[in-house]
Amino acid sequence: MASEMTAYVIEEYGDPDVFAETTREVPDPGPDEIRVAVAASSLNPVDYKIRQGALSDFAPELPAILHCDVSGVVDAVGENVETFDEGDEVYGMPGGAGRQGSLADSVVGHAGTFARAPESIPLEESAALPVVALTAWELLADKTSVDIGDDVLVYGGSGGVGHIAVQLAHWFGADVTATGSSEEKRDLAERLGADATVDYTAVDVETYVDDHAGGDGFDTVVDPIGDEHLETAFEAVRPYGTVVTTESSAAQELDLGPMHANSLELGVVLVILPVLLGDRQERIGEELADIAALVDDGAIEPHIDDRFAFDAVAEAHRRGESGDFRGKLLLVNE
Repeated sequence: MASEMTAYVIEEYGDPDVFAETTREVPDPGPDEIRVAVAASSLNPVDYKIRQGALSDFAPELPAILHCDVSGVVDAVGENVETFDEGDEVYGMPGGAGRQGSLADSVVGHAGTFARAPESIPLEESAALPVVALTAWELLADKTSVDIGDDVLVYGGSGGVGHIAVQLAHWFGADVTATGSSEEKRDLAERLGADATVDYTAVDVETYVDDHAGGDGFDTVVDPIGDEHLETAFEAVRPYGTVVTTESSAAQELDLGPMHANSLELGVVLVILPVLLGDRQERIGEELADIAALVDDGAIEPHIDDRFAFDAVAEAHRRGESGDFRGKLLLVNE
């Protein structure tokens, strides 16, 4: 194998144009690690927030290779690794936050942060799944328990996490209502399994609770967006219900009075935490193996809105920050 690789690096935080194509030495895997020849990555809000400097505490050491998601082929295995062999097709979340990421020809990560890729979709498309599918899984399967017939509300049902959460909630047997700001976004949520959709820009909370949750409130509200959505989630959920979220920035100012008044449960997910801590990383691979099985069973699928080559990463970031897309933006290592 070549001793050098192409990588897309930031040397400072800033706008999307801070990415620079560089040449780096190909990393060797250490004990418990594997090296993956990268087929693709995808864009998540955490990626562009790190690039902006808004999440600098989560960033790899500068100069940094960003992006958490990856799919590719194992081409080297470190000591103590028995779960993978060279030539295995895998997907995972090995870095991009806390350690070097996947915008390069090769990435090294703890073997526990990978699983064998789904067989029913192209390898590159599996790179659209790790962050969003792990987040949706932990929101719906770890932080709450969704039963058949439950009323579940998903904010942003065509977004990255939201479009997977809609499919998972549907697979669990829930009656799913998804919000979306445009007809195209609501149509995608319906195609993926939402029983009803709501234009939250035109319909108030009380109305869609009356229309889709019997007036009592939803059993579970899934909020991968935050800001005002987290506040309205407390209005939309029933007494003794559960709100699950990825939001942190509003937490310091959030009025928790409604939680107390209605005996609510609140679950918060930071899916990259095992990588940041270097602890319990095996849970990532275990959950990704379950997600791959769901993909191969036809229960969930990633929706790819658009594809970009690695050398167009700045364009992909601008598109992601605009919010003008549905599902995921894929970056392919051409």
